[in-house]
Amino acid sequence: MKSIATKIAFLFLGLYASVLAIAQDTKKVDVNIGVDKGNNNWYTQPWVWVVGIAVFILIIVALTRGNSRRD
Repeated sequence: MKSIATKIAFLFLGLYASVLAIAQDTKKVDVNIGVDKGNNNWYTQPWVWVVGIAVFILIIVALTRGNSRRD
């Protein structure tokens, strides 16, 4: 008898959990990250990335080139 009661309890628990999960999907959330408002941050500009990559490459080349002077 305990087995049937347990099965029925789990059935209702599963139905209750699925109803709660479906109810969560009915909310409409509007996420606005600020880009649409015209808030242009410096890191969203393409020229900043181009200049940053160019400087990074120059630093890497300067460090890996080494000192080729001979006395």
